[in-house]
Amino acid sequence: MREILFVAGEVSGDLHAAAVARAIGASGAPYALTGIGGDAMREAGVALFAHTGSLAVMGFIEPLKHVPRFFRLRREVGRRIRSGRVALVILIDYAGFNMRVAAMASAAGVPVLYYITPQVWASRPGRLATLARTVTKAAVILPFEERLLREHGIDATFVGHPLLDRALALPDRAAAREALGVGPGERLLALFPGSRAQEIARHLDPFVATALELQRRDPLLRVVVSSAPHVTIPLERCPFPLVHSASFQILRAADAALCKSGTTTLEATIALCPLVIAYRTSAIEYAVARRLVRIPYIGLVNIVAGREVAREFVQDAVQPRALADALQPLLDPHSVQRKALVSQLSAVRDTLGQPGAAAHVAAMALELAARAVGMPTR
Repeated sequence: MREILFVAGEVSGDLHAAAVARAIGASGAPYALTGIGGDAMREAGVALFAHTGSLAVMGFIEPLKHVPRFFRLRREVGRRIRSGRVALVILIDYAGFNMRVAAMASAAGVPVLYYITPQVWASRPGRLATLARTVTKAAVILPFEERLLREHGIDATFVGHPLLDRALALPDRAAAREALGVGPGERLLALFPGSRAQEIARHLDPFVATALELQRRDPLLRVVVSSAPHVTIPLERCPFPLVHSASFQILRAADAALCKSGTTTLEATIALCPLVIAYRTSAIEYAVARRLVRIPYIGLVNIVAGREVAREFVQDAVQPRALADALQPLLDPHSVQRKALVSQLSAVRDTLGQPGAAAHVAAMALELAARAVGMPTR
């Protein structure tokens, strides 16, 4: 039986790949699903030969410590691609590793479907030429990416943002607040310090200090912290309750959120939860990023909007009192600032497409695989 090989190197990629794998499996198509991923992919029927838990590193410097491991894994992926069993490679995000996998697959004559392509609009635009040489089809999730990639010779299709699929099961505000034990008249602040150990180390203390400052101003304010299941948040540094693996529920229940930059800012957008964005990294990482990153914003909601919809605080600007000042009016259900931000978030959400990204990508995958093995396509 021919294989469809997935490569997802992080938790978010694991979830998105799992949705595609389930759609392929439900089609009854005669392919074995193999690859690199996490628990969600395994549960969706993908036979893993490496787990994402050992691959989740971030930034420009941290990955250098893991070069030997990545080299061994890339060699294993190359061996599998050249075996003749692989009909299609599906890459999900994880640009540093997956760009090399795309090159190996292209050299071996194996088609490549890249889902959630590298953020070439933010940095390293030279990658566009590489993608054009190595990627058969790109499935992009931000509305401006299709045109950008097509202008550089890449067969790209905007499939909508996969978060919209997860949001289909989004509870209404009353149900979400009831699940978290939040009373009708209470105000709730949600903290999202990150899903990686490095992010927690940099963001937890200023985020907690911000919440304590807001509680000083409003002693009845409740605070919860969103926590990924694989990351430990030290209880001695966090006096607030942790809620695991329920980001959408938390955002639906919260009056406002303090989020590190990343996908969480789009989750807040879809949930229409007013937010403030903060991000810290090491001095070296920040210096490198300032030289490489070409866009003026760090939050995806602002990148998609093309303007600062949600306030951003970066590096030395991440100060608890300043963050509290920005969040305070967003916690007030009657404030002009809150109403204006919710309206802007709604407008951004409308640009993210329609639900069904995973099914769309699965259909692309099956068509590419069928062509590769000489089967008729529908």
